[in-house]
Amino acid sequence: MKAITYSSYGGPEVLTLSELEDPKVGPGEILVDVRAAGVNPVDWKVMSGGLDPLMTTTFPVIPGWDVAGVVAAVGLDVPEFSVGDAVMAYARKDWVQAGSFAEKMTVPVRAAARKPDSLSFAQAGALPLAGLTAHQSLHRLGLTAGQTVLVHGANGGVGSFAVQIAAAAGARVIGTASERNHERLRGLGAEPVEYGEGLVGRVREHAPEGVDLVVDYVGGVLEQTLAVLKDGGRHASIADGSVVGSGGEYLWVRPDAADLAALGELAEAGDLRIDVERAFPLAEAADAFRASMEGHARGKIVLTVG
Repeated sequence: MKAITYSSYGGPEVLTLSELEDPKVGPGEILVDVRAAGVNPVDWKVMSGGLDPLMTTTFPVIPGWDVAGVVAAVGLDVPEFSVGDAVMAYARKDWVQAGSFAEKMTVPVRAAARKPDSLSFAQAGALPLAGLTAHQSLHRLGLTAGQTVLVHGANGGVGSFAVQIAAAAGARVIGTASERNHERLRGLGAEPVEYGEGLVGRVREHAPEGVDLVVDYVGGVLEQTLAVLKDGGRHASIADGSVVGSGGEYLWVRPDAADLAALGELAEAGDLRIDVERAFPLAEAADAFRASMEGHARGKIVLTVG
């Protein structure tokens, strides 16, 4: 099979289009013919060596944790899926090596969900990591209807999903973003506010009594979070571990088939929009990484395969 690989840490220049043997399919796994693979900032951060203290890496590495495709084979004891099923997954494994930037990938059943018919493979490949991060952070805090939720970084990949998930749950959503993105946030279901100096006052204009939940997807906003949080309110961050010292949750997304299936149901119901900013062919993975690293995309970046 063709796959994008790297044999040492570095930038996009270390990526190579390689020819590898097809992966073996173990018990509790499915083999997926990859149709699309989401590109996430964590992918190039892993490639730079930024997660080396946390995860074992075996070179050469195929990057990518988001995948959508068609089941080509099933391993032992896999009654959940059959050959030909269209699936999607946040397919992070316990070590860094066999990712989704390839023509084929094995996926643990615990991570895989059926692709909604309403989603293209590109949309399904863009959803898992960012969508699960948003879903798990909000539900870890106890999201319920009637709450007021502040989303820091509401226009980003994770934040835009969080806005929609919270709105679909019946919450009122306030989202921070630059002014040029405010109209998009309104379309997703948020009341937009400009981030930066004066943020606390602007949030208080929308919610004088404070907010019930705060989710931080950018970092560096703990002081503002605490200033607008109600007594008894809860907050979480994926970007700032110091929130733990103020009673917050510091989160790392987990592969979870049931959570991913719930996101698929929201998409099928029309409550979750998945915007693909740009799709690159597999061979142009380095350019896809560069586009992600620029940080200006208003939607998800994906690789298309096959």
